[in-house]
Amino acid sequence: MELLDQILFADVLGKPSWAWALFLSIVVAILVFDLGIFHRKAHVISFRESMLQSTVFVSIALAFGAWVWWSYGVESGMDFLTAYLVEYTLSLDNIFVIALVFSYFAIPRQYQHRVLFWGILGVIFLRALMISLGSAIVTEFHWVLYIFGAFLIFTGIKMLWLVDQKPDIANNPILRILKSRIRVTDEIHGDRFFVPLPDKKTGRLKAHATPLFLALCVIEFADVVFAVDSVPAVFLITTDPFIVYTSNIFAIMGLRALFFTLAAVIERFHYLKYALAIVLVFIGAKIFVAQFTGKIPSQISLGVTVALIAGGIVYSMYKTRKQARAAGAPAGPP
Repeated sequence: MELLDQILFADVLGKPSWAWALFLSIVVAILVFDLGIFHRKAHVISFRESMLQSTVFVSIALAFGAWVWWSYGVESGMDFLTAYLVEYTLSLDNIFVIALVFSYFAIPRQYQHRVLFWGILGVIFLRALMISLGSAIVTEFHWVLYIFGAFLIFTGIKMLWLVDQKPDIANNPILRILKSRIRVTDEIHGDRFFVPLPDKKTGRLKAHATPLFLALCVIEFADVVFAVDSVPAVFLITTDPFIVYTSNIFAIMGLRALFFTLAAVIERFHYLKYALAIVLVFIGAKIFVAQFTGKIPSQISLGVTVALIAGGIVYSMYKTRKQARAAGAPAGPP
């Protein structure tokens, strides 16, 4: 019994191991239900199904946030909600990139969920690596937070100037490396990432990567690029790696479930990018302002973040209403 207590209450990055086990159990359960029950067979995700899944994921995240609030205090609860909201909205840009990737590789809609599912597994591992490294650096060198702050201010200002810039998928470095190092096929082969095909030189069967695998790698690379902004942003909200990691994973899972709803109307959120840029500047500036005013309360951080994001959404919907009416105001994919 004593050994069990030692295992359950062992400190892991500032929280008992049972808290991490609880979070990972929730994530595993979601993934098992997602692939093993809801998407056992490849099919086109409807608007209704996408909204239902996203609602479930958001509800689970908010329930987890309420548990954090109850277990670790008001400040931790507000930090979780702020971090979740920031990651969720920053990931909207990622949705746009994912839609471009699927379009570039001509991935049929019934196979897109498979790519997103395996992409989530990659995110869980890569974010854990990045956040663990970031936590170790911040713990050892607290002044690194000022570098994060300056970087976010620079990134936010840069975003204001590059709002309309679109990524060049064809010249993506990961895509170029893959095409030069492994055998690839231009044809879709169902939901498979690799297929055995005759080698052009020897005629022997060799494994060839399909467009699904290439799309998965480009999406994973895009997530790493986005994490360079979002992870420092969350560290400036809280340095608690438990809150940083859990809020990141819950936000990404919830937003990717909403992909099939947002993909058709993502252009209507054009002006939200300006609000996100200002959010990054605000979060980055907080650590410098705190030198003169003291730490900015979590309530203010959450309130400002919510106000900016809500304002960006409302203004985007208002400015694009005529465009939506002209296009028949699509509510989402059929």
